[in-house]
Amino acid sequence: MKTIHLFKVIPVAIFLVLFYSCKNEVNKESTTTQTSTEAASESQKGQAFIDDDSSTPNVLQIAINSPDHTTLVAAVQAADLENVLVNAGPLMVFAPTNAAFDALPAGTVEELLKPENKQKLAAILKHHVTAGNYDKNFLKNFKKLGQADDTNVKVEVKGDDVYIGGAKILASVKAGNGIVHVVDKVILPE
Repeated sequence: MKTIHLFKVIPVAIFLVLFYSCKNEVNKESTTTQTSTEAASESQKGQAFIDDDSSTPNVLQIAINSPDHTTLVAAVQAADLENVLVNAGPLMVFAPTNAAFDALPAGTVEELLKPENKQKLAAILKHHVTAGNYDKNFLKNFKKLGQADDTNVKVEVKGDDVYIGGAKILASVKAGNGIVHVVDKVILPE
């Protein structure tokens, strides 16, 4: 039997341990860097895109998650107003349904979504937002509301129904930063 000298085996064993440890460390660092890069790019999207299971959705998240508000969400994105709708509020958003947008004259929505009409679209959308967090019944106490576009809309009560600028409130959804009132018409500034 041959005698193996410890002085020859120990350096080889140490080398192998270090080699595989370093290789593993490089992989961990690469994964950490990739994860950090992904997190950084997500954070650059802004507050509007934070997905949080533990808090009440904000008004924008409610619209995004509603199949009846895809046109409204597209308009909000085209007007670059996402971060406005996720601020602390409180905000009341009168959210027209897809059917409300479809009722506009043919080509209106497509025209408003063009980049050159961004300011006009933003003004129309701001006409659907006001400060506050009032449910439908409390809105019956108002004659008019001041909107985010510095104009007023008329509040009308017909039986149990409440109309804002001629648009009937169909439903209301509480949000983390206010309330979304689903309406049957697009409220156009006069």
